[in-house]
Amino acid sequence: MSSGGSSYGDIHRYEPARESTAAAIAIVLLTVIEVVFVSLFVYGLMSAWASTEFGNMFAGALLAMIFIDLAFILLLYRKEFLPDVMIVKKRRRKWEDLYVREEDKDGVGVDTGNLTETLKKAVYPYYKK
Repeated sequence: MSSGGSSYGDIHRYEPARESTAAAIAIVLLTVIEVVFVSLFVYGLMSAWASTEFGNMFAGALLAMIFIDLAFILLLYRKEFLPDVMIVKKRRRKWEDLYVREEDKDGVGVDTGNLTETLKKAVYPYYKK
């Protein structure tokens, strides 16, 4: 679905999410595995596994698996349950990242005119006139 609007902030393309049942089941199973990993990690902390020879490596591996599993959960959620939306953004020329106008590229003195307006232009580089 596309819109014909080309002004800033208009939705250019909107594709709804697939919301597949297989992805929902996979997220639930990965969440159960996540809970198991977290409970093993907490049990290892409470049992002082870090004081044993290989316990510290095992706890580190559990922590790594917790974050990898969480990454897969978030990846599936983003891919299957969030819509794909592209909005129209304003293109800027290279010099606009640093200066308000091309003729102001050498800067403006602070003592010229209204001090608050000059500071607004310095703080907000894309200040609308």
